[in-house]
Amino acid sequence: MRSDLILIASADKNWAIGNENKLLKRIPEDLKRFSGFTRGNIIVVGRKTLESFKDKKPLPKRINVVMTRNDNYTCDETVIAHDIDELARVLDKYEQEIYVCGGEQIYRQLLPYCNRALITQIDEVFQADAYLPNFDNAPGWSKTYVGEWQESTSGVRFRYVDYSKTGDSSVS
Repeated sequence: MRSDLILIASADKNWAIGNENKLLKRIPEDLKRFSGFTRGNIIVVGRKTLESFKDKKPLPKRINVVMTRNDNYTCDETVIAHDIDELARVLDKYEQEIYVCGGEQIYRQLLPYCNRALITQIDEVFQADAYLPNFDNAPGWSKTYVGEWQESTSGVRFRYVDYSKTGDSSVS
């Protein structure tokens, strides 16, 4: 498996990322940033995450790879992988950057293959049922960029924080 995957997510103060298969908060500026990074590249998502997209359709202008254990799952305009080995074979065919886009199980499964994490930190705490590992305390990860706090047009305070793998990265 490639080891240059890029985790991209937004998380609250407790590293929560979602609730009931929905984003904690829609931040238009962050969605624009996400689009800027992922367009023309590859995104890897779980089936539930894909089904949370508008009209349950893959995101346009990028290759959507869906991980699912369901052998009968199909979705137009996507590439399906059922396990890590199959995903590795799929991803080896591409030169583009690969962004891991959730949900929680996909993040945890693919974290060992990520060398960067692009996090949008939300300066709030939300009710949640899905979480990321805390990169601030994760061995083998270090901050490489911390942006200024900004106010979203949706009224949410947020900033961008980037992390890079530095060595032993046994995150749980």
